[in-house]
Amino acid sequence: MFRLIKLIVWIVGLIVVSAFVLNYFGYEYNMDYFNQSKAKCKTNLDICTQNLIENGTKNAQCDINCVDPKLIIKKK
Repeated sequence: MFRLIKLIVWIVGLIVVSAFVLNYFGYEYNMDYFNQSKAKCKTNLDICTQNLIENGTKNAQCDINCVDPKLIIKKK
């Protein structure tokens, strides 16, 4: 139990330090990225699901790449 708490504290500390380092170098986290891209990802997933139902698993071609790291951390 103590190891788990210690691990959580280390992870939170690492996140806080990385936020300060990114801010120092002129970058920031895009906190609204997942809220903004949720609709686009849902649309892609619905199209993929419909394609999968129509064509079956052998001809399914789905691009479910919803996360772009370049948009999560952006220049100020």
